[in-house]
Amino acid sequence: MTDQTTPSEDWAATAHTLSQALPYFQRYAGATVVIKLGGHAMGSDEAMRSFARDVVLMSHVGVNPVIVHGGGPMIDSMLRAQGVESRFVNGKRVTDAATIEVVEMVLSGLVGKRIVQAIQAEGGQAVGISGKDARLMVCEQTNPELGFVGTPVECNPGFIERMKDGKTIPVIAPIGTGRQGETFNVNGDTAAGAIAASLRADRLLLLTDVAGVKGADGDVISEITPDAIRDLTEAGVIAGGMIPKTETALSAIEGGVRAVVILDGRAAHACLLELYTQAGAGTLIRGKR
Repeated sequence: MTDQTTPSEDWAATAHTLSQALPYFQRYAGATVVIKLGGHAMGSDEAMRSFARDVVLMSHVGVNPVIVHGGGPMIDSMLRAQGVESRFVNGKRVTDAATIEVVEMVLSGLVGKRIVQAIQAEGGQAVGISGKDARLMVCEQTNPELGFVGTPVECNPGFIERMKDGKTIPVIAPIGTGRQGETFNVNGDTAAGAIAASLRADRLLLLTDVAGVKGADGDVISEITPDAIRDLTEAGVIAGGMIPKTETALSAIEGGVRAVVILDGRAAHACLLELYTQAGAGTLIRGKR
């Protein structure tokens, strides 16, 4: 049996779909969207290709994406391969001189360049940098017991802003510099929040391995206020690994980010679903700006 659909009918259906989506594309034209890409969200080559395609599409429709990536699983693998033993204090890895060398090599080298290559393979233009470049992220030592772990205290947003003019997508490794030139390992979420705040980003998307913030009933909350987050944290509903992410979200909003979304980075087209569908994805935390 032959296909009875004519080219004109195909075009009419396509045009209708595009016209329905157009308001959502226009809504974020010119917006700065910072995306924290976690190590688990880039586990497979196909997941990386899918993410890269989505980022390039965002760039083509006028969004200014800024990627901040982690790479914990890759760091763990390389530390084992190099025979570097890890020591922990209260569950947190001590980043000594040997460890920081491996961390910088993996994040600024292997992981960052993989993301850049994936974006460019999909037709985008990207450059891999770290928080040390142009003093993008100046840090102070978080805790002497943890060694070379830093907390951002200053950012250089102008360095990133200048990339917009060339339609270049920055891919940032969470490695910071100290005032005396030290190298610091920075938590990826913390780095993304600090950079997003310095840019006064329209959105900070924290891609993680859960669907979002869950309420007492176990269901994902589609939208929540900063005050409600504090209440749920005090009640013990928000707990464990979600606490650092919600703390990052609150800090980013206080710093000037319009809204933060915590969403499952393993889901196909997670960023596009959040930005360009009415239902969105994950949990939206909105500021007052």
